[in-house]
Amino acid sequence: MQDPPGRWRALIILASAMLLGMTTWFSATAVVPQLRDLWTLTSAESAWMTIAVQLGFVVGALTSAVLNLADRVPPRRLMLYGGAGAALANLLLLAGPPVVLAILLRAVTGFCLASVYPPAMKAMATWFKIKRGTALGIMVGALTVGSAAPHLVNGLGGLDWRVVIFATSVMSLAGGLIAEYLGRDGPFDFPRAVFDPRKAWQAFSDRPVYLASIGYFGHMWELYAMWAWFSVFFADVLAQQAINAPLAWSAIATFVVIGVGAIGCWVGGMLGDRWGRGRATSLAMIISGSCAVIIGLIPAAAWPVVLVVGLVWGFWVVADSAQFSTVITELGDQSYVGTALTLQLAIGYVLTVPTLWLIPVVHEACGWAFAFGLLALGPVVGTIAMQKLAGLEARKAIH
Repeated sequence: MQDPPGRWRALIILASAMLLGMTTWFSATAVVPQLRDLWTLTSAESAWMTIAVQLGFVVGALTSAVLNLADRVPPRRLMLYGGAGAALANLLLLAGPPVVLAILLRAVTGFCLASVYPPAMKAMATWFKIKRGTALGIMVGALTVGSAAPHLVNGLGGLDWRVVIFATSVMSLAGGLIAEYLGRDGPFDFPRAVFDPRKAWQAFSDRPVYLASIGYFGHMWELYAMWAWFSVFFADVLAQQAINAPLAWSAIATFVVIGVGAIGCWVGGMLGDRWGRGRATSLAMIISGSCAVIIGLIPAAAWPVVLVVGLVWGFWVVADSAQFSTVITELGDQSYVGTALTLQLAIGYVLTVPTLWLIPVVHEACGWAFAFGLLALGPVVGTIAMQKLAGLEARKAIH
């Protein structure tokens, strides 16, 4: 069996559509420094401009899972609906609403984006069987570049907040339109599901899917907290060395540290296709967890070493991300792949909230070594689960 002709064109279209469609997730992150002054936001309100998107995504994903939307509505059409909704909610920020309403609009944006990310992964899976891990890795790599972009904007001085909000709204809508009207489904289509709320939880009844989900939850415990707080951490390191403009240099360094993860996603996908998902994800989590433990122990005077470890961390912390989803597309109930993907993502994003909140608390009390060391707990649990999955894969290969 070979993957069909046209698969790489389809990958480019869908990866571009997801990258554009998800830009509204990061729009407020890029302009919060400006909004803090213009809208007199408190620190808590500034944080909620980001956290609200996470929670909105979770609610949207759970709603989609319970209603089986990702398996009842064609995935590319669902991407169009989600992208259009996110674009509208994001655009309404230009009206300068009260802070409470602005936070609610950010939550609505996240809710709509739950109809972009999981369907995009499912749509891509219809084009690949042999190199599905590589393809989905490239998809997550596109998302990683989008995650890094706001840090580059901040590092270079930023743009007027209204330009950023308008541009990301246009891009989000464009992503949905590209998916629906330029993309097409591949030959490895999934059967259409019927409405059955019980499938939301039954999706995890298969042991490989259950183990992959535990691995994903450990991965998410670490990922977003690392992405969110590395810039603050590295700015502290540079400030201790009296380096000029530590915030700007830290933002640029963080763009590179997060952005290198796009290459990590590609490498992780290739390793998953060659070695099996269990071995590839275990390697990634062992390395990323080790970096979490080590990086806070390095003296500030050795800041170039800190940056090198950060680059290694950024590469491997996301290298395994797509492989957890790949397991579901390969081994889950084929009628409810979209539901299982969506539920996996929803629970994973719930687990980002406590670590996003805990890192500054632990740092304030004990320092960065303990704060980042806390993140290593996720990879430890995830590695145990994925080692068990590797054993299942090995036994299946023998038989």
